[in-house]
Order: sequence, then structure tokens, then C-alpha cells
Amino acid sequence: MSEGIELPEVHHEEGPWLIPVSLTISTLAVLVAGVTLMSHRAHTEELLRQSQAANRWAQYQAKADRQHTTEKAVDVVRIVAPLNKEIGEEIQKKNEAELEHYQEDKGDITKEAKDLEAERDLAGRKADRFDGGEALLEVGLVICSLTLLTKKRLFWIGGMVIAAAGLGFALTGFLLH
Repeated sequence: MSEGIELPEVHHEEGPWLIPVSLTISTLAVLVAGVTLMSHRAHTEELLRQSQAANRWAQYQAKADRQHTTEKAVDVVRIVAPLNKEIGEEIQKKNEAELEHYQEDKGDITKEAKDLEAERDLAGRKADRFDGGEALLEVGLVICSLTLLTKKRLFWIGGMVIAAAGLGFALTGFLLH
């Protein structure tokens, strides 16, 4: 029976930088995963707000259609009202109250839709920040991994600088309001 897989021992002849570089690469991979998650959530939020705003605009259009139909009914009542003044005036008041209601509703719906669109735009800006940070973190990770192939410290330092810029850029996504 086999005793398992034997891992090679790390010898200091390979370079004292091997463990720190490996830890840096692992840390960057975790950061990329976290920023990617935030990016996906921001994009989902953006799509949700867009859907909600579209629903509000559809509701606005329905109210506008009802208002238009009621306006036509008011016109018909004005023509027929002289035949029976009491009923004509009663219908006229009812229709005018409906018209006011539709006008007020449309104003409220417009405000809600515009607020949702503003939230959508904010979520989109946040998503862009997270996407940019993710890209820079990935580039930093790849450049750091070149250190293992080339054994040149310059790649490690360069990768960390680019990754730090990416992390900073991604963090600005949390600052947007």
C-alpha cells in the first residue's frame, strides 16, 4: 500500500524568495476571487434596478393610457351632458377626479423610475471599478508568477505594484455613493 504522495522539499538553493512569492500569488488569487464576486454582485444590482425602472415606466405608460381614455370620456360627457345636466355633472366630476389621480400617480411613478435609474447608474459605476480592479489584480498575479519562471525579483515587485493599484481601484467601488 502506498504511503501517499511525496512532495519535494524546498531547498534554499532554489532561492529564499520562493515561499514569499508563492504566498503573494496565493493572496492575489484570493483577492481576485473577492473582487470578482463584488463585480458580479454590482452587475446583478445594475440589472435588477434596470428591470425595476422599466417596470415603473411601463406603469407610467399604463396610467397615461388610462388618462387619455378618461380625457376622451370627458369630451363625450361634455357633448351628452346637456341632455341630463345632473348625471352629466356627476360623471364630469368623477372623470375630473380620475384625471387628477392619474396625473399625480404619473408624477410619483416618474420620480420612482428616475430614482431607480440613478441607483442603476451607481451600481454600473461600482461594477466598472470592480472590473478594473479585477483586471489589474489578474495582471499583477500573472506578472508575479513570472518570478517563479525567471527567478527575477523585478517581476515580483512589478506584479505587487500592479496588484496594489488594482486593489486600490477596486476599493474605490465601495466609496461611490
